[in-house]
Amino acid sequence: MKLQEYQTKSIFEERYGIPTVEGAVASSPEEARAIAEKLRSRVAIKAQVLVGGRGKAGGIKLAENPDDAFEKASAILGMDIKGINVKKVLVVKAINIAQEAYVGVVLDRKRKCPVVIVSGEGGVEIEVVAKETPEKVHQFPINPCAGMRPYKARTIIGKLYDDQNKIKAGAKILMGLYKAFIDCDASLAEINPLVVTAEGDVLAVDSKMVLDDNGLFRHENLAALRNLDEENPAENEAREAGLSFVKLDGNIGCVVNGAGLAMATMDLVKHFGAEPANFLDIGGSSNPEKVVTALKIITRDPNVKVILFNIFGGITRCDDVANGLIKALDEFKVDVPILVRLTGTNENEAREILSRANLPMFTTMDKVVSEAAKLAS
Repeated sequence: MKLQEYQTKSIFEERYGIPTVEGAVASSPEEARAIAEKLRSRVAIKAQVLVGGRGKAGGIKLAENPDDAFEKASAILGMDIKGINVKKVLVVKAINIAQEAYVGVVLDRKRKCPVVIVSGEGGVEIEVVAKETPEKVHQFPINPCAGMRPYKARTIIGKLYDDQNKIKAGAKILMGLYKAFIDCDASLAEINPLVVTAEGDVLAVDSKMVLDDNGLFRHENLAALRNLDEENPAENEAREAGLSFVKLDGNIGCVVNGAGLAMATMDLVKHFGAEPANFLDIGGSSNPEKVVTALKIITRDPNVKVILFNIFGGITRCDDVANGLIKALDEFKVDVPILVRLTGTNENEAREILSRANLPMFTTMDKVVSEAAKLAS
């Protein structure tokens, strides 16, 4: 779950004492003008969208006075940025920047620990810096048991600044950033850029957090911040139905039970030269309605050329999956081939159910996936 910049800014500032730029969010040009009047300075108007590249798209503009803020907000609100309609803008004081840096905390699954990433090249995408000038990106794995110690924070920020006052201020910000990352069950927390102003202050100018959905049950207040308008509608529908769904770019729609089997299925799809259209795990429940919902979601994707069922029935009963499939075919038309591999609990009953619908059944993963790859091509 991604948070809007204004939401992250509020969390960083109010809960973790990270100094940010003064400002507020607006949903209309009138509100933007009122905020600019209150700030009594030159302001920046920033589109609030959950995609990158808003600056290049014209989603960030400077305004000299409240009337100018009204005009600039009018131009940004309603703008389309990478398919997302801008509904809010963040209005903040424009500051004189003397130096920019990048500071972030990310979950490194390979190292199995949080990693702090810093770079003196702030204000641009860190992926670009890492690709073009990797020597300017510094990584620091953090022992999750020890956490972020003050001496460690000073050592890390020392990669960015020589001045001890800046190091002290930056280390305090990093301590807050790491605590926010841990407390909120985040997979990413970053400040880009972390700036030193002409007056010597160290401030977080742009804040970003991505939360792990699996931890949201512990954070009702954060879960309430989810912006469904900017998330994939199919993924939202799947989440409400208790399905794990991620849209991909291939043409083989996959319906699988269990994350491990789903990953193995997608690996096998690629092994046979094809591409999966999705990750979809119906879980361990024997609820036929989940299968109906899964098929509705997959068949809306125009790229899907074949649908592949790969079910290993343990807790999940194969006959329930078969009944769900038959129910779905009765409710709506599916114009692409459906291939099925069902094995495990009530396998024979499932075969009998599907045989009446003339659906091809397979016994091994290799056979069903290779056949799906052939049909998809």
